[in-house]
Amino acid sequence: QVQLVESGGGLVQAGGSLRLSCAASGRTFSNYIMGWFRQAPGKEREFVAAIRWSGEVTYYADSVQGRFTASRDNAKSTGYLQMNSLKSDDTAVYYCAARTPCYTGRRCYIDTNKYDYWGQGTQVTVSS
Repeated sequence: QVQLVESGGGLVQAGGSLRLSCAASGRTFSNYIMGWFRQAPGKEREFVAAIRWSGEVTYYADSVQGRFTASRDNAKSTGYLQMNSLKSDDTAVYYCAARTPCYTGRRCYIDTNKYDYWGQGTQVTVSS
């Protein structure tokens, strides 16, 4: 089992920045892929970003490419999502998730259904 706890959400003006953290406990964090997803009211949960267990491979949704950066510190069992140039469309509940390694490229990193462990979510609200 892996337990995930997000923090760092809040209210920010458009153009501002936030950094989300995801603290993991339980099994060895460094063995897992970490993903970030979000869900806005009335919409399905969508992929935002993912980072490979070693940290050298990342994937991003087109809507956040160039604005968001995923990183991780395996020594601290913590993942991060740095969000810059925030827009009102970024308003959502953000979730971190973990899954076992996969080797089929982007498609296995972005698939919501393939993640085994989820945090409780943190609200991000961007005011325009």
